Amino acid sequence: MPELPDVTVYVEALRDRVIRRKLIRTIVRSPFLLRSAIPPLSAAHGMIAREVRRLGKQIAIGLDGDLWLVMHLKIAGRLHWNTSATKPVRKGYLAAFEFDNGALTLTEAGTQHRASLHVVEGETGLHSLSAGGIEPLDADLDTFTAALRSANHTLKRALTDPHLFSGIGNAYSDEILHCAQLSPIAMTHKLAASEIERLYTATRTTLLEWTDRLRADAAGAFPEKVTAFRAEMAVHGRYGEPCPRCGAKVQRIRYASNETNYCARCQTDGRLLADRALSRLLRKDWPRTLEELEALKHR
Repeated sequence: MPELPDVTVYVEALRDRVIRRKLIRTIVRSPFLLRSAIPPLSAAHGMIAREVRRLGKQIAIGLDGDLWLVMHLKIAGRLHWNTSATKPVRKGYLAAFEFDNGALTLTEAGTQHRASLHVVEGETGLHSLSAGGIEPLDADLDTFTAALRSANHTLKRALTDPHLFSGIGNAYSDEILHCAQLSPIAMTHKLAASEIERLYTATRTTLLEWTDRLRADAAGAFPEKVTAFRAEMAVHGRYGEPCPRCGAKVQRIRYASNETNYCARCQTDGRLLADRALSRLLRKDWPRTLEELEALKHR
């Protein structure tokens, strides 16, 4: 799922291309995409784009008449830009937004149809689509601490809760926690002030560093290689590979369709966190440490 760094770079690329440009027409191919009826999507036709902003993990394009097109890409949605303002032909395309200088296409891999498009009016309409979490790059330490301690959750859940923090998802929460050297299952109410400060610094460092990396990768072109799995990441998507800090193999916790990756040596004092599927299967034989895991492999 595109998160704060990815969405920020999308927003910057769109600003360069659609601000002060006229939206000629829209083509919605999927009946699952459009989630609002009033105002109608046709009300945006002929309007000039005035602003593009990030709203959590959503992208909002502001048009004349205080209309906003708000897209949530969810897990598999991606955006593409074509300089030719003709009907795009792309596999899995859900919608096209034809401007007077090119066409923005929204595609989605798979068949689950999670991506969404809303048409809303004004700041009130935008506010109705916001989960209300704080912007992690705008917050000071006190604001960050208050959000973190507002509920007693695991760190992984807290960081990815859009009601607490805006724009952070599965991938960058893994990277943030590795940078902070904190366990994904540490409880927020049990953190020391020094640990929260470390998490705050790691959050800012990770998000800013990856925004800069993605911006540099795009090099002014429209970002076409948006993915949650990047070879340069420390732990996310790198199960079984060496931790770049200590060399221990990256571990994981799997649940439903998600996966948390972490370094046991750097983040949990060498303790392996229970993987629901495997620990339930192995029961008392589940290894508790990296050493026990290695011994189990060599039986």
